[in-house]
Amino acid sequence: MDYNSKPNSKPPFRSGYGYGNYGAPQEGSPGTGYGYNYSYGYKAHENAARRSFEDYMLILRERMWYIIVVSLVIFSSVVVYTLSQEKIYQSGTTVQVFRRDPMVMQIQAVTDNEIRSTEDLNTQVKLMESSAIIQKVADRLTGDELRQFMEPYAKGAEVILPAEILARNRKVVPQRLTLIVQIFYQHPNRFIAAKVANYFADEYINYNTRVRIDESMKAVEELKNHANEQRRKVEVMAVNLQNYREKNNMVSLDQRKDIVTEKLKALNLYVTQTSARLNEAQIRWSQVKEHKANGTDLTELPFIATQPLIAQLTQQRAAQKIQLALLSDRYREKHPKMQEAMNSLAQADRELAKAIASVSAQVESEYLNTQRSDQEARAALAQQETESLELDRAAVEYSNQERDFKINDQILQSIITRSRETTMTSTIETQNARIVDRAAPSPADQPLSPNVLFNLSLGACVGLGLGLAFAFFIAFIDDRVKSSFDIESVVGLPLVGIIPQIKRMEQTERAQIVLNNADRLVAEAFLTLHSSLRLKDESKNAKAILITSTIPGEGKSFTVTNLALTFAAHGERVVIVDCDLRKPNIHKSFHLENLKGVIDICEGTLSIDDVLMRGIQPNLDIIAAGGRAKNPTHILNSKNFELMISDLRKRYDRVFIDTPPLAAVSDALIILPLMDGSVFTIFFNKVRRKAAQFSTKKLLDANVPNFGAVLNGLNLAVSGYYYAQYYDKTYKDYYIDPAAPDNPSSKI
Repeated sequence: MDYNSKPNSKPPFRSGYGYGNYGAPQEGSPGTGYGYNYSYGYKAHENAARRSFEDYMLILRERMWYIIVVSLVIFSSVVVYTLSQEKIYQSGTTVQVFRRDPMVMQIQAVTDNEIRSTEDLNTQVKLMESSAIIQKVADRLTGDELRQFMEPYAKGAEVILPAEILARNRKVVPQRLTLIVQIFYQHPNRFIAAKVANYFADEYINYNTRVRIDESMKAVEELKNHANEQRRKVEVMAVNLQNYREKNNMVSLDQRKDIVTEKLKALNLYVTQTSARLNEAQIRWSQVKEHKANGTDLTELPFIATQPLIAQLTQQRAAQKIQLALLSDRYREKHPKMQEAMNSLAQADRELAKAIASVSAQVESEYLNTQRSDQEARAALAQQETESLELDRAAVEYSNQERDFKINDQILQSIITRSRETTMTSTIETQNARIVDRAAPSPADQPLSPNVLFNLSLGACVGLGLGLAFAFFIAFIDDRVKSSFDIESVVGLPLVGIIPQIKRMEQTERAQIVLNNADRLVAEAFLTLHSSLRLKDESKNAKAILITSTIPGEGKSFTVTNLALTFAAHGERVVIVDCDLRKPNIHKSFHLENLKGVIDICEGTLSIDDVLMRGIQPNLDIIAAGGRAKNPTHILNSKNFELMISDLRKRYDRVFIDTPPLAAVSDALIILPLMDGSVFTIFFNKVRRKAAQFSTKKLLDANVPNFGAVLNGLNLAVSGYYYAQYYDKTYKDYYIDPAAPDNPSSKI
């Protein structure tokens, strides 16, 4: 498919590219070397390459001298600093902290120094670091020891106290998972360092001993004062207890309590009995009253019927009734015997009624007596209970006072006992730590500082690190285009050619370097560029090719002339059109006149044949600018310019257009829609990345294929940093040297 006929269409494939021979594999296959996507700029940012490890290594290789200089400066400074430092020696003593104080007697000490947790051990460590122990050590330094101790610090005008020096140079290090603590001291005098380390250990042990004795003496004095106060309090409580006992007649409280309790028990039993008798009497009396009220015979009640008299009278009355019944069968009612029998029966009835009334009165009297006895018993019980409660209340108060007295008496005895124990333990010397290894002077050839090996190693590492950082910083602030990463990832174009830097030569020689072979590397580079453009259908079939750059001086005219000569040397009919109407340059490259050209054609005063300079080189014609135009944009936008390009397409196989740089003017963008594609020229280490990126964006926005970027002016001195695959010493035998006697003259 011809993408030239569809300006908005995009190539559907990408190809790889390698610097070694500028050859590319088949469509869709990855490239070699610094591979990238040959997308003609349409997807440059989507497929932009990322910096690889090799890219960072190239950055470092290019700036190796920065790294070396910075590293040497830092390393030299460290060497000078290390050798100028005063030697410092360190000595250490090892102290074992006891988990608990030695138990001489089974008596609790005043101060608790038991180590139960890490916090307790850290407390002891902080004691070793305390100002009190530092001051004690400072007080031990006297005479010649003090002079030797202060000698290294007496050089300055500032007055420094020994305690300040001790605090700065002392270090306490607890050993992990042990009760061992090491005390180190640093000093220029190795003997003083050992003595001071031992002084710290001694003063720590002495400090704990002094604290224990002082606290014990204070405790003894306080216990004596407490004992005196407690004794007075116990005496007052004893007097109050005795007065209360006499006041409440409680000389023998327990005996009196027993008597009252026995009485209370007896009265309770008596009340129970009287209550039972009262209930029984009340029941009998209620039955009697009920029978009387109902007119019922009282002899029906068992407790009345069982009375001996009533039982006897009842039997007599029954016998009288029987006798009367027998007599009534024989005699009449008025018979004397009948009368006598009836009188006897009446007499028996009267006696029985009298007896029943007597028993009834007795029941009532018994009920009343029982009721009175129960009331009296209950009153006596209530009185006894009241007396018992009063006695209990008095006993409670007495017990409280007696208990307080006993407790305070026990407290007094405890204080006295503790005071005696503390007095005894205060005179016993015990230690909560011991020195395991005393500090000894360090060997004279083994100072703590300066550590020459460590300092030099550190200086080398820091110097190298700062050198690398400085190199990367320089690379960061250096935003000029120089590497394939810059072109492909930042600028966004595939790299299709690399032109080495040319030695000093005339402009005409540079413009025709592929013919005169003045620089075989450059000539081979244009041959490789020619091959690269012919690999793809878009660039292979393109007739009109625009060549531009970002800023002036990037070698676009140089690229135009040599690329055109290369195509002409391969048998294609080529024409170069100088469309840089502001600063025309093509005519200078071939020592031609610039009297007529593109300007005349666009103004309609001359035709192509009138201005065309034929046969400049085989298959190469040139159309000059024809001067410097005052209004180049109007000329390039004219219909005649478009017709000129169309006519040249018909006459020539290749039409190369030289245009002004994109960052300066927009002339190239006016011409670009008439082209089949463009080639972007970038000069090595000259143009800024953002400027090149901005210019490339203009090219890509025109929707005209961009065949890639040509890196011009590559410095061979640093080519190995970025393009080692292409410019390698092993390739030199493949370049034809026309000056060699055994080589025939080459033809392009």
